[in-house]
Amino acid sequence: MNTSEFVEFAKATIDYVADYTDSLRSRNVLPDVEPGYLSKLLPNEAPEKSEKWQEVLKDVEQYIMPGITHWNSPHFHAYFPTANSYPATVAEILSSAIGCIGFNWIASPACTELEVITCNWLGKLLGLPDEFLNSKNGTGGGIIQGSASECTFLCLLAAKEHTTRRIKLLHPEMEENHIKSKLVAYTSNQSNSSVEKAGILGSMPMRLLPVDDKCSLRGETLKKAIQEDLEKGFIPCYVVATLGTTGTCAFDNIDEIAPICKEHNIWLHIDAAYAGAAFICPEFRHLMSGAQYADSFNVNAHKWLLTNFDASVMWVKDSRRLTEAFSVNRIYLTYDKQGLVPDYRDWQIPLGRRFRSLKLWFVMRIYGVQGLQENIRRTIKLAQLFEKYVRSDNRFEIVTEVIMGLVCFRIKGDNSLTRELLDRLQNRKQIYLVVGTYQTKLVARFVVCSRLCQEEDITFAWNKISSLTSEILEEKLHKESMANIIKSTDDIATRIESLNLESKKNSQKIL
Repeated sequence: MNTSEFVEFAKATIDYVADYTDSLRSRNVLPDVEPGYLSKLLPNEAPEKSEKWQEVLKDVEQYIMPGITHWNSPHFHAYFPTANSYPATVAEILSSAIGCIGFNWIASPACTELEVITCNWLGKLLGLPDEFLNSKNGTGGGIIQGSASECTFLCLLAAKEHTTRRIKLLHPEMEENHIKSKLVAYTSNQSNSSVEKAGILGSMPMRLLPVDDKCSLRGETLKKAIQEDLEKGFIPCYVVATLGTTGTCAFDNIDEIAPICKEHNIWLHIDAAYAGAAFICPEFRHLMSGAQYADSFNVNAHKWLLTNFDASVMWVKDSRRLTEAFSVNRIYLTYDKQGLVPDYRDWQIPLGRRFRSLKLWFVMRIYGVQGLQENIRRTIKLAQLFEKYVRSDNRFEIVTEVIMGLVCFRIKGDNSLTRELLDRLQNRKQIYLVVGTYQTKLVARFVVCSRLCQEEDITFAWNKISSLTSEILEEKLHKESMANIIKSTDDIATRIESLNLESKKNSQKIL
């Protein structure tokens, strides 16, 4: 293709994206395909000769879209939001066109410096203490990682290295490998699966601690676990506290946890991947009480801040702990102005990194603080509307407090009823919810995810849920009625048989 054809292709694709977004409400949110469907539709080999772009774009709709779960559909209410907006999409295009790999400042100065600025903007907007911000005289700072999973794992590795060095200074006779074999980490049993995975990847036992009746990890529970491990000769190293757990959007008690971590020199990481975005609204900032005592803090801009995946922002109070753990120097990485700005290659796992700050910059400028706050508040109002629908129907119960955009509800009675509801919803493919648990109860998690979601979509979802529940309960009642009829019939037959036996015995006595 020549340049003019590429430009035509790009324009057509932009139109396709706009049309796709406009049509999301009319598409089933879940695909109707079976595993391996695509291999039956596409050739086994790549084409030898160039194909026309019109055919490629046509095949996107014909072959790819049938296998897409539409995360940005207003009928997607599973997991948590994956942010999407036109400003972020346009920025992604520009970032891809620039194509820089910003592992250090000289590799593309704007890539590093814009990240410093946008992380500071967002940190201030969230109300983070100055110690977390990039400054000339401080050691803190922010960086955009790929996901909260990376942030948790990265901080675990940094904590592991920092604790090992600290213990080695106190006990020079101890071998480093022996010290590392004694390290242990802690989190709640409600934390994201990625937290437990970080422990596996980092070769550090991750203790999953029980929570209170609000699914919150409390200080006394952590204190008891630490004391148990100290008595066994282990070395407490790392704590992951969650603000907005995956299952129920619960908040660990940071005010209780933080002093314990400080007392025992434990790295405290706060995972606020979803709920942390709400802290841009002052009325929700009380939920992050105690966060000022953390060593690291993470919010996913790609969940609730209209910035396309991936953009997980992590702040640390002391970036030297990252560079001490991850810095590897080669002659080809040096330049004459080194040390004046962060070299983000030393703050992350990979060497290469994309120009992710560009989309965060576009979003924050084009929406503004007010626009971002309005998106959060509107989402929460929609969740409250769904909550009202649930509470108006005595067949259901809300199992946890609705604080953000998540409503955890269930059909009253046996867990099998809620499971059946979720199975039927998934089979119908019109709205998408996933299962969660609260104590021994199975719950349906309803999250307001899409920026396109309106009141009409909440009403649509509720009507589907309500009608399917009616079907399930009517079938249950019918089965119970049939069971009662069968039982009554069996009882009558048993009684007749008993009477016959009694009559036969009486006849024999007469004879």
